[in-house]
Formats: sequence, C-alpha cells, structure tokens
Amino acid sequence: MSQVLVENVSVEFGRHREAAQTALAKTNLTIEQGEFICLLGPSGCGKSTLLNVVGGLVEATTGQVVVAGKTVAHPGPDRGMVFQNYSLYPWLTVRGNVEFGPRLNNWPASKVTRIADELIEIVGLADYALQFPKVLSGGMRQRVAIARALAMEPHVLLMDEPFAALDAQTRSRMQELLLEIWGRKKSTVIFVTHDIEEAIFLADRVLVMSARPGRIIEDFKIELPRPRTADVVASDEFTRYRKTMLHLLRH
Repeated sequence: MSQVLVENVSVEFGRHREAAQTALAKTNLTIEQGEFICLLGPSGCGKSTLLNVVGGLVEATTGQVVVAGKTVAHPGPDRGMVFQNYSLYPWLTVRGNVEFGPRLNNWPASKVTRIADELIEIVGLADYALQFPKVLSGGMRQRVAIARALAMEPHVLLMDEPFAALDAQTRSRMQELLLEIWGRKKSTVIFVTHDIEEAIFLADRVLVMSARPGRIIEDFKIELPRPRTADVVASDEFTRYRKTMLHLLRH
C-alpha cells in the first residue's frame, strides 16, 4: 500500500465562481513508504497548497488525499508539519516542546520521556533540553521543530521551506542532519523548496511544478548515491540534474 495517495486533487480560492483562482490544477501523485519527495518550483506555483492539502490545513476543491489508507479530512498526528518560522511554544523548554504532542495525547509518561530523550539526542540538543526557544539560534530552533514533529511518530513528515530563513552554512548543516534523521527514522518526507540544489541533494524524487495554476510537470528520480555528502554537489550527475531542472523552470 502506498503511504500517500493524491487523487485528482485541485484547489480553487475565491467565493464566487467568476472570481475564483485555481491555485492547484488536478494533481495525481503516489508516494511510497520511506520516500523523500521534494516539491520544487517558483513562488506561487502551488507547492505549499499541495502540502497543506496533504496536511489537512487546506480543503481540496476536488479529489482526495489518502495517507496510510485513511482519507485526509483535517490535520492529525499521523502527519507532522515543520514550517519556515519554527512555530515553537516560547513558554516551553526544548524538552517541553518535544513532549507537548505526546502528553496532549495522554501517552504513558515513560514513553514520552523515552521519545523526547531519543529525539533531543538525535538533533544534538541534549545540552539545551531545559533552555527556552528565545536563547536558541535559528538552526537550533528548527532542530527542535523537527524533533517535535517526529515525536508524534507520524506516517509522513511535511516540511514547508524549513531552512529558507537560515544562513548558507547553517542551512547546509541542517540538510545533512535531516538526511541523517531520515535515514534513522525511515520517515516518509514531503519537502517544499524553491532551491534546485537543495531539492537534488535531499530527495529520492523531485517533482517540478509549474507557475499558477500549479501542476506537476516533471517527476525526476534522483539516482545519486546515499549517504549524501557535500562531495555529491560537485559531481557531474548533480550538475546534469541541476541544468535540466533549471531549463525546465525557466521555460
């Protein structure tokens, strides 16, 4: 069974038919368990709209999304979301943020503690577990956001340009950390970006989307070796993918 199934999904915004705008044309997509998918395209092409439909934050005008065999009707713990602006709870510590979802769902205290310990260690913040978000750097806050999303043990991790606000060096480190976490947790990931190199570096498949009305115009299978390191970016194969995608987006 596919992990994510998008069937004939389209999205229109606007109350009146004559004023309605199509943000996402009818889209079909199948994502397998454990795949890392990047949605790539210019601003306003429907990347985030498609992601938010999968997340249950936006209602599809037509079609349906099925995650792990269940039709998506609203947000749920089976889909963890990470946004560009971190969205942490400032009144909670790092540990408090990571534990928030499991505690809200009344998971056993021993399980909550075990999950928080594991994830805080994985994202490299064990020494900051009792600190509040205001004392953390941008990269550290995003690591907390990723740990918090994974704490609910979601079927799918949805990421909307999570590293766009970070400086280049921090962004590179976060990309490598994300791949390390993904390799360990075997999560299914849908990652939105407008950065071609980021998409190629991270993904198993890159779905290139057109300008509005948004639609998938190409599905690239990225056949680069894993684990991915900075050396991959300098390879001829990486350059070929980049040139092809750049040409597609420009034309």
